[in-house]
Amino acid sequence: MGRPELLAPAGDLERLQFALRYGADAVYLAGKRFGMRASSPNFDEAGLREAVSLCRANGVKVYLTCNAIPRNADLAELPEFLALAQDVGVDALILGDLGVFAMAGRYAPGIERHVSTQAGILHVEAARAWHDLGASRVILAREMALAEIAELKAKSPRGLEIEVFVHGAMCVSFSGRCLLSQYMIGRDANQGNCAQPCRWKYHLVEETRPGQYMEISEDGGTHILNARDLNMIGHIPDLLAAGVDSLKIEGRAKSFYYAAVVTNAYRKALDAALGGVPVDPVWAQEVEKVSHRAYSTGFFYDAEGGGQFTEDAMYIRGSQVVGVVEDCDAAGFATVSQRNRFAAGDTLELLTPASVPQTFVLEELWDEAGNPLEVAPHPMMRMRMRLPACVPRYSILRKDVE
Repeated sequence: MGRPELLAPAGDLERLQFALRYGADAVYLAGKRFGMRASSPNFDEAGLREAVSLCRANGVKVYLTCNAIPRNADLAELPEFLALAQDVGVDALILGDLGVFAMAGRYAPGIERHVSTQAGILHVEAARAWHDLGASRVILAREMALAEIAELKAKSPRGLEIEVFVHGAMCVSFSGRCLLSQYMIGRDANQGNCAQPCRWKYHLVEETRPGQYMEISEDGGTHILNARDLNMIGHIPDLLAAGVDSLKIEGRAKSFYYAAVVTNAYRKALDAALGGVPVDPVWAQEVEKVSHRAYSTGFFYDAEGGGQFTEDAMYIRGSQVVGVVEDCDAAGFATVSQRNRFAAGDTLELLTPASVPQTFVLEELWDEAGNPLEVAPHPMMRMRMRLPACVPRYSILRKDVE
């Protein structure tokens, strides 16, 4: 068994920093164009160079998404974008369109090419065809069962890597190829601008009775297109047995807190699986503490399933980040930047990359001048406090959501 890669999302520099600190082997990110998450801040040229430099210093690979489906009008800017990718030194391009894949071979010949899940690869002949064209990795369609993945891996050309999504939001449309957002409000999901109409609440309306909304199902569920989030943290050994080379976490549009917590949890679960020991249940609990929809295992164990959830599209959140450690001395005295309201006397939880979360009561709080505080009065305020241990920068303070 090889050592699979843990691949984390990085929507901006802050999220990248947390993905690096909490255990990613590789990150995927986007430039200002041609990615499938236009709502993320993403990276301009200077930001890409900084991101690559930072990842190099930490021994982490960088994959640049170029998986939006372009139109003729977009093609003129692609050569420059592809050449920039090679110039800044990313390790691979994630590509979903055959024409763009060919262009990448011409304008960025020194970069590996990974085929996006948008390509809908479901069988070994598709994987083999992409490999013959020059792909070093294929990111499989999310609609595949584990048994199908294992068969595809076993029959694929030697050296072709297999990547699968293991955590995060899922799309109701096949491999994300959705026209609903474009049809309803003119925002093209295949250009990275999805408005997520699959999460909306729908009713039936009879033609001669406008304004009379009727529930679609007998139990009142009207979120008929809503999908559960994917969560495979309890099944890492099965993914390893199937021969998966890269475990991918969805979420470039999500927060730094999500990037840190989910990457950290999967790092611990993957290391446990590679060591042949059961994962500590605390790490399965960690993914409950980020904002998420109801979880499922997607299509991995049920090729006809996928985990629809029609009751609502609400997010579930077990905890809220309240502060981030900027520095800490040997005695545990730390400077913390506030992210959400908290006060002296609160019960907080301390999360670091190296240990299980630790609960403590915050007894005292001071501003930077040493004046006592009852509560942090200003957003992003820097303050001083004593933590239960000496911890590294980017450690996280959070509290339970009632």
